[in-house]
Amino acid sequence: MIEQRNDEYRTGIGTDIHRIVEGRKLMLCGLYVPYPAGLAGHSDGDVALHAVIDALLGASAMGDIGTLFPDTQPRWKDADSKELLYIVKEKLEEKQWEVVNIDLIIHAEQPNLEPVKGQMKRCVAGLLGIDFTAVNVKAKTNEQLGDVGTGEAMAATAIVLLKKKKRRTL
Repeated sequence: MIEQRNDEYRTGIGTDIHRIVEGRKLMLCGLYVPYPAGLAGHSDGDVALHAVIDALLGASAMGDIGTLFPDTQPRWKDADSKELLYIVKEKLEEKQWEVVNIDLIIHAEQPNLEPVKGQMKRCVAGLLGIDFTAVNVKAKTNEQLGDVGTGEAMAATAIVLLKKKKRRTL
């Protein structure tokens, strides 16, 4: 009996944007980032983790964040996005998907995220149980253009690569 392994790869893209509002903590990549305002949202408003979640769900063909965690359900009100990511991680494991890598861009005029990008990478990698080197975090301004550029919003874009191993017996 010969066992043949076929690897299947899939990519997914996720985006999110939230308004900056007073009276909320700024959560990005599951970390509290000191800043005088935070992000509006039904959950904690973590645009970075939301983009990663959407990318993971897209790559695995399991829908999107709004379908899995609808803002019409009180259960998800003020939810910790780390918990949402953990739920998605479990779903990926059930379907035998593993994360190969994540590339994440956070779009924000302020605050300066350069000093915390390493912590963000470690947090995302830790939440997903993957190597730190498989996660990249970039911070970009919007050159004072649009809602992000005027400091009214923050956004994030993520792309992920998943790998699924299939085994066939010949």
